[in-house]
Amino acid sequence: MDSSFTPSRLAVARRRRGLTKKALADVSGISLRSLTGYEAGAHVPSAAHLDVLARVLKFPVAFFAREDLDALRSEGVSFRSMSRMTAGQRARALASGEMALELSAWLERHFSLPDPDVPDLRQYSDPEAAALALRSRWGLGDRPLAHVVRLLEAKGIRVFSLAEEAREVDAFSFWRGGVPFVFLNTGKSGERSRFDAAHELGHLVLHAHGAPSGREAEQEADLFASSLLMPRSSVLAYVPRGATLADLLARKRVWGVSLAALAHRAHRVGLLSEWQYRTLAIQIQERGYRTSEPDPMPRELSQVTEKVFSALRAEGRNKADVARELGWPVAELESLVFGLVLRAVPGAAVDTDVSARRSRSHEEDAAVGQPSLHLVP
Repeated sequence: MDSSFTPSRLAVARRRRGLTKKALADVSGISLRSLTGYEAGAHVPSAAHLDVLARVLKFPVAFFAREDLDALRSEGVSFRSMSRMTAGQRARALASGEMALELSAWLERHFSLPDPDVPDLRQYSDPEAAALALRSRWGLGDRPLAHVVRLLEAKGIRVFSLAEEAREVDAFSFWRGGVPFVFLNTGKSGERSRFDAAHELGHLVLHAHGAPSGREAEQEADLFASSLLMPRSSVLAYVPRGATLADLLARKRVWGVSLAALAHRAHRVGLLSEWQYRTLAIQIQERGYRTSEPDPMPRELSQVTEKVFSALRAEGRNKADVARELGWPVAELESLVFGLVLRAVPGAAVDTDVSARRSRSHEEDAAVGQPSLHLVP
């Protein structure tokens, strides 16, 4: 095989652009038969064809000459809201994950990243009990979480952004070589993204060694996320029984969750009757709060990403240098890392809410920790 061309990389680039082989043939003017042969490794494209493919797919020619990327199979990946995804959207997201594995390996070579501390909690049949066990292990108590992305990164989870056009691709996660990965769609609200991150953490701890698929697994991850972000004792202490929409609006920022998520949690812990919950759900829907969150919070960002590029800037390097070293377009690097930046969850709207003050305490900062990172000599 010609060392200047790696067949699997053509497939990855094509899937990243959301193209079938037929669609690529149409836009490139290269026959479907030739493209099929190139991806199968039966033929090597001419220099002219490789230039055309690089131009159409918007990847440097150098990208196609590097070693094979680590392949991902959909059955080993947990997709949030997978039922709404098309096969093309799933293939595009998986290709993004394969490129993230290469970027992660590059980061591991140049920086010392936190070791994973993500336990296997499959022994818990109740996701809520698993969430409590994880909070105990990580020393979080029942405090609201000020930073979910920072927490995941501090525990060795590699967090990347998923800048996909399709809203159907909410988030996904997987384990590879003992390292957990989480991808978050940067088009979601801050509240939704936090819940997605907690949902994917649920898959990592509850379904680590199996294929996390099906409605039951998604429900388990949802309950885990709800319990992790809104501990029962905390919600019972600060949400009034029979809470109104105004009550929930005044408290949702305490836990950094959406209005709908807090209403659902209040119902689950017994603070709302079925009728009260359904009434609130109708009000939330009628006011458009399911698609446009009221009093929205800012998006959390990745502290690891911030530290990496600060360290590189100190050496006189930038994102274009990293992309060039990887043989990537700069846009692909940006899509994976520049959609997430660390930011704290603002305090509660109600000044007298003790839990809001606790969420900003130095005690929680110590429990969550700072993701340590330094250049590898």
